[in-house]
Amino acid sequence: MEATTVPKVQKHYPVLLKEIISIITPQYGGTFIDCTFGQGGYTKKILEFENTKVIGIDRDVESRKRANQIKEKFEDRFIFKNIRFSQLNNLKLKHEEIRGIIFDLGYSYTQIKDAKKGLSFESIGNLNMQMGLNTYSAEDAVNKLDEKELEKIFKFFGEEKESKFIARNIIKERLKNKIDTQTLVKIIDRTKRKKNFKVHSATKVFQALRIFVNKEISELILGLINASKILKKGGVLGVVTFHSLDDKIVKYFFKSLSENKSISRYSPAIEQPEILFNLIKKKPILPSDKEISENQPSRSAKFRYVIKKTDFYNFNTDIKDQFSDLIKIENYGDKL
Repeated sequence: MEATTVPKVQKHYPVLLKEIISIITPQYGGTFIDCTFGQGGYTKKILEFENTKVIGIDRDVESRKRANQIKEKFEDRFIFKNIRFSQLNNLKLKHEEIRGIIFDLGYSYTQIKDAKKGLSFESIGNLNMQMGLNTYSAEDAVNKLDEKELEKIFKFFGEEKESKFIARNIIKERLKNKIDTQTLVKIIDRTKRKKNFKVHSATKVFQALRIFVNKEISELILGLINASKILKKGGVLGVVTFHSLDDKIVKYFFKSLSENKSISRYSPAIEQPEILFNLIKKKPILPSDKEISENQPSRSAKFRYVIKKTDFYNFNTDIKDQFSDLIKIENYGDKL
C-alpha cells in the first residue's frame, strides 16, 4: 500500500469489487481462491451467488476471527487457511475446479491501526511490521543489518532518494540507542533535506521495511507462479496492486506468459504451449471517481487480470531472473 499512516476512513472497503465480480463471474458457480482474505470483502460477495465455494487464505492469523464468522454462515462453502502465497500449491485441490484466484495487495484499516503490527509511523514502541508467519521484524532489520544493506532496502523497496544518508544516520544512532518506531521517524525527519508536506517523510522507508520483513517480492512472485499452476483452463487470475513495484512484477508476469517469448536458457526444459494466458486488457483497470471519493486509499489501486488459455501445471517463466536483484536484497534477512 502506498502509505502506512492511519487513514481517516475506518470502514474496510474491498477495492474495485464491482469490476472484479463482473470479470470472475461467480454467478456461474465454481470454486474461487481469495488469496488476501483480510476482512472477507471479496469472499462474502462471491458467496452471495449460489453454487460457489471460496477458499480464503491469509498469512495474518487475526483474519481467522472474521473467517470464523463467515464459516458459521457458509459452513459447506467456505474454507480458511492461515498460509502465505508461497504455500498456495500446498492446498488440497484434487476435486476442485478453480475458476478464479484474486490477490489484493493492499492493507486494511484494521491492520494499519493495530499497534502490535507497527505498520504505521504513528505507532508508539517497537518496530514490528510482521504480517504473520515471519522469522524477523523491522526492529531486527534496522538494528542488525549493515549500512549498505539498509541503504539498498530503502532505495529499491521504497524508492527513497536519500536512502544513503538515512541508513548512515541509523547506524550512528544505534551506537547509542536501540531504534524503535519514534526514533526511526525522528532520524528520517531530520535527515530528509527536501520535505514533501503532502506525504509524511517516513512513508517510503516504512514501505521498504514492510516489503522486506514480509518478503513481499518473492511471496508475490511465488504466489503468481503457484496460482497459475492450480487455476483451471478458462479461469481468471487477477491482482490488485497499490504501488509501482508490485505492479511492475504483475505486469511483467502476465505479459511474458501472454505472448511468444524466449525463456531463460537456465530454466529446465518443459514442453508448454507458446501462450499460456489471454491478456484481455493491456492497461490496468482503475477505480472510478465515485469509489475514490468514498474510499480514498483506493486512489492508487490498479487491477490486472489474465485468463488461463490451456490446462498446464509445470511451466517455464523467467520472472525470478527478471527480479533477481530484488530477491537478493530480501535475502539479507536470512542472517537475522
